[in-house]
Amino acid sequence: MAVDEGVAPAAKTDGDGTVHRLKPNAIGLLGVVFMAVATAAPITAMTGNVPFMVSAGNGIGAPASYLVAMVVLAIFSVGFTSMAKHITSTGAFYGFISYGLGRTAGLASGLLATFAYVVFEPALIGIFSTFATQTLKDQTGVHVPWWAFAVLMLAVNATGTWFGVSVAEKLLVVLLATEVTVLAAMAVSVAFHGGGPNGFSLDPVNPVNAFKGTSAGLGLFFAFWSWVGFESTAMYGEESRNPKKIIPKATMISVLGVGVFYVFVSWMAISGTGEANAVKVATDNPLALFFGPTEQYVGHWAVDVMQWLMITGSLACGMAFHNCAARYMYALGREGVLPVLKNTVGRTHPRHGSPHIAGLVQTVITAVLLAAFWIAGKDPYTGTYVLLAILGTMAILVVQAVCSFAVLAYFRTHHPESRHWFRTLVAPLVGGVAMLAVVGLLVSNMGAAAGTESGSLVLRATPWLVAAVAALGVGYAQYLKRRAPQRYLLLGRTVLEETKER
Repeated sequence: MAVDEGVAPAAKTDGDGTVHRLKPNAIGLLGVVFMAVATAAPITAMTGNVPFMVSAGNGIGAPASYLVAMVVLAIFSVGFTSMAKHITSTGAFYGFISYGLGRTAGLASGLLATFAYVVFEPALIGIFSTFATQTLKDQTGVHVPWWAFAVLMLAVNATGTWFGVSVAEKLLVVLLATEVTVLAAMAVSVAFHGGGPNGFSLDPVNPVNAFKGTSAGLGLFFAFWSWVGFESTAMYGEESRNPKKIIPKATMISVLGVGVFYVFVSWMAISGTGEANAVKVATDNPLALFFGPTEQYVGHWAVDVMQWLMITGSLACGMAFHNCAARYMYALGREGVLPVLKNTVGRTHPRHGSPHIAGLVQTVITAVLLAAFWIAGKDPYTGTYVLLAILGTMAILVVQAVCSFAVLAYFRTHHPESRHWFRTLVAPLVGGVAMLAVVGLLVSNMGAAAGTESGSLVLRATPWLVAAVAALGVGYAQYLKRRAPQRYLLLGRTVLEETKER
């Protein structure tokens, strides 16, 4: 491990002068793709978001929202992956923004990204626990309190991080394959049966319809929300084989592959239900938008399977977010943002090469947040999941916007041989402006997105919490610049020695 030469001394985390690094060559292209797609949680995004988009967003234009989001995110990814070819760091946004816009902006963004992934895990545990409790009660008649499933998921996530990314990858491959298969089975069956009761119609995928409906902004926001975490590909650069090639490919595969899947599955769910009835069905019984076509065109057994896969899908998503949070903590810790972090969250497991201490810290934080929401009497789904997901999404969208502008700045001063009118200028500029527009969609639709929690103190505090975390990063970076310049020089600069910024 090293920092950029001539700018800062080599980071040290122990007596022999080495930086604790993650296990190299642990995963390949498919592994990185699976880890990224797991954060998107296809079955949760479809069954959880699409019915709400149809009922309260842009109606039958929901699939078109996914089409629009895919194009915007693909443009964003062009600039993002251009930078990934030059910088490989588990800090991802933290490192990218630090190189592009400076260490102060880098630390503020690193803290925001860490904050986002930290709160995403308890959010997913909330929805996982809800799915598990309801499915077990529906199919066996046995009632198990949601907190029991929350404890189970905490244990699974902590164990996966302890033993390294390759272990998590193997589990996620199985979970993702099954959830994608059952959704695809429904969609393909509807297509083979002529597109449902009213046949095929291009209206649901007409981009114009993405901007119509009860609240087009809400529908578009939920479409972008369904991709949250796709950029986590860059976090696994230090653990992947040939990261300069793998990370850009994995990012584009994640964006385009997930996008095509989302568009097709949501389109067939609406067609299988019938365009004329889709809005009413999604309003009266949201899950029927998927369960109905699945039962009619595949069979009742597939509905039972889908219920269980909603559980495993949210588990996979939560596990992926746990890994992301641990890696951001590790990235901040190994650089000694706070000296005490060097030999704690900045360490890796001597055998597994995993950020094991950071993973345990994330487990404790998640447990505390879940306990706080439980004490406050919040429902694990309508309270914990919704409120924390909105909070984390706002933070990560702000970071994505800043990252786009960091790409612009970076290629103005670095690598003239890599500059390109579209990849390093137009794409990041359009991506950054589009991301700011998505932040605006979130701010203007927060109350509607929160549903029954629209008056919650947590929701009202969300913009202020995000601003406070960013301000903390800016303030602390300036403090380090004045009082500890050697530590300031290290911010966002620890990258793989064999692939360092050059």
